[in-house]
Amino acid sequence: MASSIKYQFELPGRYRSASLLLMLIGAVSLIVGFFLYGTVDHGTRFWATLLQNSIYFLMICNSSMFFICATTLAFGGWQTTFRRVPEAISTAVPYLGGIAFIILMVLVFGHKHIYHWTDTAAVNADEVLKGKSSFLSPTFFTIWTILIIGLWSILGYKMRRLSYDLDNDPTPSVAESRRYIFTNTVWASLFMVWFVLTVMSTAPWLWLMSIDAHWYSTMYSWYTFASTFVAGLALTTLFVVYLKNKGYLELTNEEHLHDLGKFMFAFSIFWTYLWFSQFMLIWYANIPEETNYFQQRFHGAYAPVFWLNLIINFLAPLLIFMRRSTKRNYTVVTFMAALLLFGHWLDFYQMVFPSLYPDKVRMNLFDFGVALGFLGIIMFIAGRAFVAHPLIPKNHPFLKESVIHHT
Repeated sequence: MASSIKYQFELPGRYRSASLLLMLIGAVSLIVGFFLYGTVDHGTRFWATLLQNSIYFLMICNSSMFFICATTLAFGGWQTTFRRVPEAISTAVPYLGGIAFIILMVLVFGHKHIYHWTDTAAVNADEVLKGKSSFLSPTFFTIWTILIIGLWSILGYKMRRLSYDLDNDPTPSVAESRRYIFTNTVWASLFMVWFVLTVMSTAPWLWLMSIDAHWYSTMYSWYTFASTFVAGLALTTLFVVYLKNKGYLELTNEEHLHDLGKFMFAFSIFWTYLWFSQFMLIWYANIPEETNYFQQRFHGAYAPVFWLNLIINFLAPLLIFMRRSTKRNYTVVTFMAALLLFGHWLDFYQMVFPSLYPDKVRMNLFDFGVALGFLGIIMFIAGRAFVAHPLIPKNHPFLKESVIHHT
């Protein structure tokens, strides 16, 4: 490999300052928000914002490890030149998981006005909640949340460790390379199994759908997965473009950018398919217990948020990413990645708030400040990971395949 390639990332002062500034904005927003909302209406407004942001950013960081494991199981090599980017993003999972766990425990055992099934008196007086009590219970919720976040963190760490160990201990032969790839696929399979059992099923049910404990959708978890995966791809793309602009990732080119654009485009369409399928089936069946969820969002105060969500996350990628040239344009891809990251944050907002405040949109600077704080945390943690390990896995068996990759 050419000696001019910069393998080691040197953290720019502006990057560090930007991440610290964003975290400071988040901290100030948290303090101001607590005094404004923490003691009003049982603090529901305050905790709902923390719930939305902590779950959203945790799941998009975890989707970065999903991307690594999915491409590993597919024996994909095209992503190898920028593999360290999603790896670095995924290092935030234990930290964000810890934050989310604390917030969830407060909502389950302290503040009982978001998850109504935590109120024993309400459960005893409601046959629907009573029928779900074996699943929607503080004990089950706590144990399952610990397992979800814990195994995401452990299995993600193992995948990163396998990648990092190869930097100082390259495989000496083809046979050893095959053994290394096999080991990767085994651990990637374990992560994927747990990912399917959590992100594509139980985690969204427990953390988000149970806010509307009387309502349920069998497509909800897949919908949530699609939303966070698109956002995770967008976050990865933003980091890739940033590193390219700073002179790093020399082996990553417009071919790789094109594929990232195709992934964002494809899964935006997949998200829309799930959005429409869930909406259409509930609209067509017209069952009151099901339609109530969309009535709160489709009509009234949240209608602009509802339609803006669809415009940003479907129409924008459809119209802009349809052309091949736009997926190879760094400026356009950067704009779309930032837009989709915001768009799916908005999607999570309308998952949470209409159920709690159906008559009035509560979004303001407090919500944006908290979101910026979480972005600052991700930037800070990812920056440390970039510094700690080479940006290019130079000894990976599939690196050559990625270097000569053409779409």
